[in-house]
Amino acid sequence: QVQLVESGGGVVQPGGSHELSCAASGSIRSIGVMGWYRQPPGKQRDLVATISSSGITTYQNSVKGRFAISRDGAKFTVSLQMNSLKPEDTAVYYCNAEDVSTDYGDTLDAWSQGTVVIVSS
Repeated sequence: QVQLVESGGGVVQPGGSHELSCAASGSIRSIGVMGWYRQPPGKQRDLVATISSSGITTYQNSVKGRFAISRDGAKFTVSLQMNSLKPEDTAVYYCNAEDVSTDYGDTLDAWSQGTVVIVSS
């Protein structure tokens, strides 16, 4: 089983910057796509950004140009640099990783427990 532990939650001023980090550990087979999701108060959990094992990234339109996702393959970590933060970025943020096995032909999703980011004056 792969475990994901994230850090970096907190209260941030509007217009400010903040960074989240997430590390995978445990019975890792091969980490494929990693990503960040968020769940604003009263809303569903939505995709924020993803990064493939080859470094290809995708972003939710609302964060394009403001957020940047990156990964460190050697340490099985994924980070989310958040800039120009807005109040609507307030949410519980989760990291996700695909644990891929070609031998078994399956992909297992691992999720963190979430960390709160509040953007407020």
